[in-house]
Amino acid sequence: MGIRVAVAGASGYAGGELLRLIAGHPEFDLVAATAHSQAGHRVDVVHPQLTGLDLVLGETDPSTLADADLVFLALPHGESAALAAQLPAEVRIVDLGADHRLADPYAWAQYYGGTHAGQWTYGLPELPGQRDLIAGSTRVANSGCYAAAITLALAPLIADGAASPADVVVVAASGTSGAGRAAKPHLLASEVMGDLSPYRVGTHQHVPEIKQASGATGLSFTPVLAPMPRGILATVTATPARGVDPQQVLAQAYADAPFVHVLPEGRWPHTAATLGSNSCHLQATVDVDSGRLIVLSALDNLGKGAAGQAVQNANLMLGLPETTGLSIWGVAP
Repeated sequence: MGIRVAVAGASGYAGGELLRLIAGHPEFDLVAATAHSQAGHRVDVVHPQLTGLDLVLGETDPSTLADADLVFLALPHGESAALAAQLPAEVRIVDLGADHRLADPYAWAQYYGGTHAGQWTYGLPELPGQRDLIAGSTRVANSGCYAAAITLALAPLIADGAASPADVVVVAASGTSGAGRAAKPHLLASEVMGDLSPYRVGTHQHVPEIKQASGATGLSFTPVLAPMPRGILATVTATPARGVDPQQVLAQAYADAPFVHVLPEGRWPHTAATLGSNSCHLQATVDVDSGRLIVLSALDNLGKGAAGQAVQNANLMLGLPETTGLSIWGVAP
């Protein structure tokens, strides 16, 4: 018998990716997968890519999840806290939602609304000191998908003093799976294909999380919906605070990070290269005209941006090598 894990919210895109990763994990035994409207359906009916996984989705009830050693919560924002509060204290939890990411109750109220549930250990292992904090925690808040891509690009430059935290500008494109699986007219194929469209300009909910995790104090963020199922490509620019090679700063920061790859000079990140992996690809340069630092960051929003990151965090919490059950390499073409 391996480590018993359960997934709440298993019918969504992130939940489905979690089920796929758990099924291939050498130490995990999936003991429960729950859903809301899809409860009672077989997993392989809801997720045809998981044909052969003999499991029926149950109701999202604390009693269904309480026997697991670790529970992944892949629920909509604002729904994790109430369920987590009903689970036994000895059950480890990785929350893929936003409920426990923010330290500031005012930021939560401003960007999400409702009551702030309190902060858990932040689940981005590549931040300085964070691996040890995650390993010692029973409650971990997985980072958001945009937040992971942008923070990995930006945090080392601010920490090094290479970039000013006060003037960060980000434009990032994301695949449609980042909006969830619920049927929405603006996500129909006929609306998305052949189109790029900005959304939540200047008001995206990941802004306070990115500032909190990266050390930025001023952030202008424009997210863009891209006509692809999954992937994020973020262009992060900042005013230099001193003369350095940003690529060298990133390379030094991630020298021992198995899932963060600073690409060789002349190669630029693109989303397809990270598809199906838990990797983030980075490249940096200095704009010859403005002098601004530019970092390009690519990752799979359902991998390093969600389910893969959650498994990485779970591995650390359970004393396993953080790479267990996760792929460094993408799937192509």
